[in-house]
Amino acid sequence: MAILVALSTLGLRFLFEYILALPRASSAEAIPIDRLFNGHYWMIAFLFSLIMVMMLYAVFVFRRGDDDETDGPHIHGNTRLEIGWTIVPTLVVLGFGVWGAITLNEITRPKPQEMVVNVTGKQWVWSFGYPEQEDILSAELVIPVNRTIVLKMNAEDVIHSFWVPEFRVKQDLVPGRETTLRITPTETGDFALRCAEICGLNHTQMVATVRVVNDEAFTAWVAEKSAAPAFAEMTPEERGAYWHSAEGFGCIACHSLDGAPGVGPTWQGLYGREEQLTDGSTVTVDDTYIRDSILDPNKQVTAGFNPNLMPQNYGDQFAARQQEIQTAEGVDIDIVADFIAFIQTLE
Repeated sequence: MAILVALSTLGLRFLFEYILALPRASSAEAIPIDRLFNGHYWMIAFLFSLIMVMMLYAVFVFRRGDDDETDGPHIHGNTRLEIGWTIVPTLVVLGFGVWGAITLNEITRPKPQEMVVNVTGKQWVWSFGYPEQEDILSAELVIPVNRTIVLKMNAEDVIHSFWVPEFRVKQDLVPGRETTLRITPTETGDFALRCAEICGLNHTQMVATVRVVNDEAFTAWVAEKSAAPAFAEMTPEERGAYWHSAEGFGCIACHSLDGAPGVGPTWQGLYGREEQLTDGSTVTVDDTYIRDSILDPNKQVTAGFNPNLMPQNYGDQFAARQQEIQTAEGVDIDIVADFIAFIQTLE
């Protein structure tokens, strides 16, 4: 039985390696996590083999003979065995608990020369701010390799969850409470950030690119973002394109620019078009309609689309952003007017 248990354990462990394969480990935090996974796999393989081998061995080896009509031996228990299979599993469970606590402390404790990145999640888009790099904003997460990144994360609406499988670590974003996650990437390349918490209709499309680069490339990227033209130097059409895709207002998550269907109507060819509303009436898409649709989205809902999906507080968000720009650059802008100017270019 011991030989069969050993062989079965080895076979199951290699089977787990195949059917439960993890993506490549690409962060320092992944190493202790994978080590803990590996320990669990070995324990699962051993316990399953121990039970099943003993059961099947007994079924075939100790079965009653054809001419044997006697009773089997009467066994009333074994005190040492009872104590053993109580104490040993208890120690094993406690051992895994201590191992898990050590691993958790290892991946969450502060590291030298950490870099802070602010992460904002909302339906259904990610946005990233770099307070240590002149507060630049980005729709993709660009981070240097071999440096610990502290992600300070906030959700604006519902619970989201930051998850890059190659990094192993995962953390929820909770409305009204800032959460923290540390990542030390060890490989350069592009990775997919997914939301791992069902957060609404377009949850599966809440993705972003995580780009891990070397120090030189990161410095060049920061310089490029910092050298971007000031809002005062941009045309309304250029600002509208920026608000749609880069700022984090979430427009890109619901409104396509190429005619493809989405959670909301496509912006391609929208201006001047006749739209049928859910109440059966029709309206011509003009400046007033677009402004009302952004600031009071449930006022006139286009037929075929659902109400209550678009945030109701864009007026407050825009006012705060406009005030920031006015303070920083001394220029007054109207974000809704920028959107209108941009939409007019999408014939």
